[in-house]
Amino acid sequence: MEDVLIECSPGISGDMLLGAFYDLGVPKKVIEQPLIDLGLKDLYNLEFKESKSSSIRGIRAKVENIDCNSIKRTWRSIKELISNGHLEEKLKQMLYEVFESLASAEGIVHGIKSEDVHFHEIGAIDSLVDIIGVCSALHYLKPKRVYCNEPMLGKGFVQTEHGKLSVPPPAVIELIRQKNIKVLSSFDSIDGELSTPTGIALLSNLVDHLQPPSKYSINSYGVGIGNLKFPFPNLVRVYKITSFEDSSINEQINPKCEEIAVQEAWIDDQTPEDISNFIEKLRIEGAYDVSYQTINMKKNRIGFSIQAIVPIEKKKFFRRLWFDYSNTIGVRERTQSRWVLLRRRGECSTIFGNIKVKQTLKPDGSITMKPENDEVLRLKLKHKKSTEEIRKTIKDSSKNFKAFENWK
Repeated sequence: MEDVLIECSPGISGDMLLGAFYDLGVPKKVIEQPLIDLGLKDLYNLEFKESKSSSIRGIRAKVENIDCNSIKRTWRSIKELISNGHLEEKLKQMLYEVFESLASAEGIVHGIKSEDVHFHEIGAIDSLVDIIGVCSALHYLKPKRVYCNEPMLGKGFVQTEHGKLSVPPPAVIELIRQKNIKVLSSFDSIDGELSTPTGIALLSNLVDHLQPPSKYSINSYGVGIGNLKFPFPNLVRVYKITSFEDSSINEQINPKCEEIAVQEAWIDDQTPEDISNFIEKLRIEGAYDVSYQTINMKKNRIGFSIQAIVPIEKKKFFRRLWFDYSNTIGVRERTQSRWVLLRRRGECSTIFGNIKVKQTLKPDGSITMKPENDEVLRLKLKHKKSTEEIRKTIKDSSKNFKAFENWK
């Protein structure tokens, strides 16, 4: 079974992704059958045409709206449409997740309940075709995993039914925040909407890994062409690949050995408040861990012994922090080795909703999962249950883990 790699070059939209899947070899019948099953057959006309962008060929997906009523659908009505449709349960779940994330983002942006969100462009027939078509294509391909690189967002303004909005639109910002998506940016970012709400919603819900595998071979690919013109090819590529991620993990020593820097000092001429602020500064800047304790120092003064474990490549940066933010006039530093299990961050669905978790790969190949402590505390306060009850409920109901990163 193959994997799928989505290459955002430079951004992503629903129609470009749909064109790329068609170019990859997904039959038009596969894309349209769920739309027919949902009773949308007479509301649109879908065409796939050969096109070029900066002399690079690909497929442009064009949806003609023949929905005379131009219904502005709510998330409630779309959910009912999907629920009553004769679709496979896995495809239904994919559609629910994409539309739910859009409804949640729009609801937060406009300050209303997600159920009452009018989707405007998202609920228009062309966006329904894009979302349902892309989900159907991926469901047809049944990849083991879906990878994608980080998209770019662009800048400037875009015209919507809400009027002229700045790029990225509010819904895109909220989706990126909710799903903790990494995006690429630069000071000379291109004018124009490089990534649309539909594209980001599809990416954030259908992709397992938000970065390409470290090693893979390309078996086939498709190219989707966008409508906007830029001084570079405006396209999305979708690859069928064979990734060697699993074998590369197995070839790694687990636990793996890595170098770290240990920095420490004894300080007896700063207040506890200053010491607390300094320790927090070390943690915010990326120290792996910081520990401290009170000690008796010269002239019977009470001082603090502080030790920080920091990334080896940032030891010079942290060395500077000691002298800028503490009163010490000397820092002891040594390089050490440590053995660590491979781990990765992600989220899983539970009866509480999507919960941020960490997975750890044991030497025997088994995987353990632990919810982030901030999530446990939030749910404990919200539901007025003990920590043990929250952890047990998460463990018993967790499913559909989605990684934010590769094993590291």
